[in-house]
Amino acid sequence: MILDRIEQASTAAQAGVPALIEIDSDGHRGGRRPDEPVLVEIGRILHAKDAQRGVMTHAGENYNVRGNAAHAEFAERERSAAVSAAHALRGAGLPCPVVSVGSTPTAHAARDLIGVTELRAGVYMFFDLVMTGIDVCTVDDIALSVLTTVIGHQQDKGWIMIDAGWMAISRDRGTAAQEVDQDYGVVCDADGRVIDDLIVSCANQEHGIISLRLGAKGPLPELVVGTHLGILPNHACATAAQYDRYNVLLSTGGALKVWHRFGGW
Repeated sequence: MILDRIEQASTAAQAGVPALIEIDSDGHRGGRRPDEPVLVEIGRILHAKDAQRGVMTHAGENYNVRGNAAHAEFAERERSAAVSAAHALRGAGLPCPVVSVGSTPTAHAARDLIGVTELRAGVYMFFDLVMTGIDVCTVDDIALSVLTTVIGHQQDKGWIMIDAGWMAISRDRGTAAQEVDQDYGVVCDADGRVIDDLIVSCANQEHGIISLRLGAKGPLPELVVGTHLGILPNHACATAAQYDRYNVLLSTGGALKVWHRFGGW
């Protein structure tokens, strides 16, 4: 079906619509294994329409392991699968200029990228709590947060109310399956310093509820109405997608900059 669509689009445009063949490098979501004969068949169909540009893969299963050594193993599986697929296509006389791999964990852990022409990584420049949970980074490495304001308290429930709900921080609960569940995000002060044991425990559309992490001891900190806080996200991509720009704070202490985002998928 997809090949038919590409062929139809190429015919209508009177030019090849560039395409990469997805390679299954870890049995995660989709794609073809590099040793499947159908891989070359697909390449020939695309090449006949001047659409064959290469192969790509994403080792999504590496999110289920922790630490650099484990991620390095996945990085090699990822590279090997993509490069093997490229060799199969080239061996059949087909072009394969693009060999694209990448995920944030494997991008950091890769020890050999021979044969790879492109390395993609989603949250590579920001990091997030999911990456922290699988030991790709530390909480201090996370460079993206949502600015929010304390708007009230429910002291009998141990709640601090903020004006950032799931429309501001997203509904992503990517850490729920990890060893440490961060609920809807970790709470920082306005300067980015983590406030121990304080998390966004619930997120409504427009409001968030901050409370102590389950099992934490001690009273809630005194955060008066109007206090500015930062929320570190579970998934930087899902949170950033809520906005059309980034307000960038320079590490040198210089003036604020604005980076506009693009989307449109």
